[in-house]
Amino acid sequence: MSSMKNFQQANIQANVLNFALFELVRQHRESFQPLWTVDSWAKFLIWLSLNCGLSGEKESLELFAESLGSSLTLRMRRIFFERVLDSPAIQMIADPAELNVLVMPSSTSSMTLDQVEKAFEQVGLLERVQIDKSLWQELDAVIAVPWQPI
Repeated sequence: MSSMKNFQQANIQANVLNFALFELVRQHRESFQPLWTVDSWAKFLIWLSLNCGLSGEKESLELFAESLGSSLTLRMRRIFFERVLDSPAIQMIADPAELNVLVMPSSTSSMTLDQVEKAFEQVGLLERVQIDKSLWQELDAVIAVPWQPI
C-alpha cells in the first residue's frame, strides 16, 4: 500500500471521528442545564469523560482534559456554544467566557435587531443578555451583545 493511500485513509478516519464527535456535541449540548453557562460546559465534559471510561475523580478529569488538548477542546467548546438558526438566518456564538454574544447572518441577507432579539428568545438567551439595544454594538455584519451582569 502506498504512503499516499495510507495518508488518505488516516485523513478519512480523522474526518469521520471529528464529524462524529461534533455531532455528539450538537446532539447533547441542550441536555446540560443551565444552558449557556460554564457549568453546562463542565457537566458536558464530565459526562463525556465518564462515557470514555474514566472516573469522576479530579485526577481522572484532569487527565481527560489534558488528553483532549487545547485545539480540540476549543473547537468542541465553540460548537457547544454556537447555534445556527434557519429562520431568521442567524448564527450566534454565545460563550459565557467571552464578554459578548456574537450574532451574524448565516446567509448573504442582512439581519435586524428585532430578528436578533427573536433569535435570542428562540434559543433561550433573552434573559441572559442585555436587552437594551443601545448597548449592542453593530460591527459590519456582526452584532456584539453584552451578557447580563451576574
